[in-house]
Amino acid sequence: WSYQSAIRKQIRKLLGVMRLMNQDYSIVRPQESVLATNKLIKNTYILLSMTLLFSAFTAGLSMVFNLPHPGMILTLVGYFGLLFLTSRFRNSGLGLAFVFALTGFMGYTLGPILNAYTALPNGNQLVMTALGATGVIFLSLSGYALTSRKDFSFMGAFLMVGILVAFLAGLAAVFFTMPGLSLAVSAMFVLLMSGLILYETSQIIHGGETNYIMATVSLYVSIYNLFLSLLHLLGAF
Repeated sequence: WSYQSAIRKQIRKLLGVMRLMNQDYSIVRPQESVLATNKLIKNTYILLSMTLLFSAFTAGLSMVFNLPHPGMILTLVGYFGLLFLTSRFRNSGLGLAFVFALTGFMGYTLGPILNAYTALPNGNQLVMTALGATGVIFLSLSGYALTSRKDFSFMGAFLMVGILVAFLAGLAAVFFTMPGLSLAVSAMFVLLMSGLILYETSQIIHGGETNYIMATVSLYVSIYNLFLSLLHLLGAF
């Protein structure tokens, strides 16, 4: 009887130690997750700020030297090609080089567009209004997602389909010269890019996106398309 009692005591001690270990692990694991998420957010927004400044610099050079727009085909080839290379090397130093090449190229394509708008009587005001509205929308939506911690992952499928439809409609508007459809596409992109900002910020917070290079590219593309769409709508009206 004393032998069985001793065994029971040892088993209870082992169970108690295991419970303590599980409690400690359950505490440490969320702490590590929070630290990793905070680091991801910090790296993403630092890189996003740098790419936006670099893109603005290349856009400024394009405007100063009055460089011609490369055209839709070269723009799409350059964008998707550099996007593929950025994704391919996202876990190495080359990924950083390609993300700056991508954003610099997009800045260059933006320069001729801005020159066309600033040539209008109230062009400078249009550009600054679109830029200010883009900044307010981005800061408001990303700030809301960061502070509320809501999960917007349910928007993923809707955004993917919506962006594909809007992209194809945009191509149709260009090839068939349909100004009304072009305006509708710009309005769609304003809504879709706003949703993409919420979605991508939520992905960063909840672990859906763990690579800060790809998170930066997603947010940059959202800001770029949001700005162009707002500029198009303001220019039309």
